[in-house]
Amino acid sequence: MRQRTVLVSLASLAVLAGSFPYTSTAGGDENSASSVPPDTLRLPEETHLRNIRQLTFGGENAEAYFSPDGRELVLQITRPPYECDQIFRMPAEGGDAVLVSTGKGRTTCSYFLPDGKTILYSSTHLDSPDCPPKPDFSKGYVWGLYPGYDIFVRNPGGSLRRLTETPGYDAEATVSPRGDRIVFTSLRAGDLDIYTMNLDGSGVTPVTAMEGYEGGPFFSPDGKEIVFRAYYPKTEAERKNYRDLLAQNLIRPSVLNLYVVDADGKNRRLVLENNSANFAPYFFPDGQRIIFASNAADPKGRDFDLYMIGKDGTGLTRVTYNDTFDGFPMFSPDGRRLVFASNRNNRATHDTNIFMADWID
Repeated sequence: MRQRTVLVSLASLAVLAGSFPYTSTAGGDENSASSVPPDTLRLPEETHLRNIRQLTFGGENAEAYFSPDGRELVLQITRPPYECDQIFRMPAEGGDAVLVSTGKGRTTCSYFLPDGKTILYSSTHLDSPDCPPKPDFSKGYVWGLYPGYDIFVRNPGGSLRRLTETPGYDAEATVSPRGDRIVFTSLRAGDLDIYTMNLDGSGVTPVTAMEGYEGGPFFSPDGKEIVFRAYYPKTEAERKNYRDLLAQNLIRPSVLNLYVVDADGKNRRLVLENNSANFAPYFFPDGQRIIFASNAADPKGRDFDLYMIGKDGTGLTRVTYNDTFDGFPMFSPDGRRLVFASNRNNRATHDTNIFMADWID
């Protein structure tokens, strides 16, 4: 899960929790990758990026992830006639976006399975065909942990198979590059923990179990490690606030730290703690570094940029310098391209679009 409002505020992150509301005009001439001249979108400081091209043009588009062969992307979009996020697939270098999900309920966190045809995602459509209500922001900035979310796979023929049936939130699912396990976040045991399961939904195994939010997991290239974001309350007041919100299916994502753990749940270690909202961590192809988004450079916490860091916590380096929102980075299977979501080059204040760049190490 993941989220936004533009930017500039943790709303851009809410999608992290499956509450990322989008409106989009993806597809057609409006989304031609040739609409913006190559590399006019790159800022001078962004030396690791070349030939940035914009793949969508208008509305809310986010969490774009590559197919195993690097030729396609699967992503979540809101566009008419849909009132909240639905899952689409599109060519990796831009073009028409084709609906994958049912068009009912709210969806989030899509990912390709190893065959490059079957698509994994979470949806609330069995709970209700309507979009679930937005969180109550009178409680401050919070994410909604919709209990109707379950994890599904859409087969190449169009049929859906349900993988999770436990009460409460099941989402934030991704797949091991080894093609053998799915990792996801679940509230099934009363707290937000990370689990793995087989591709058919069997063999569910807990990976984390500390009190607090543990989510947004991705496997390392060799499938042996998992990187994730976490919030662990430290004081009794923080624990009470966390538990009170959780009882209402809410979470406050003001501070998120980064961790790596072995895929069997052993050897959990801190990568980054900086009193900021760090999210969407993804391993580099070398398995030694992590790219992620953070608001660490903005005292107001509204501007998110991409950063990289060694999995041992060394070598923190800023990658993007756009003054609004950059997030949800993922490398192509060959490591030569980086796809990410951004508010740069907006036509309207609340647009979030998908961008592709060549990676320069």
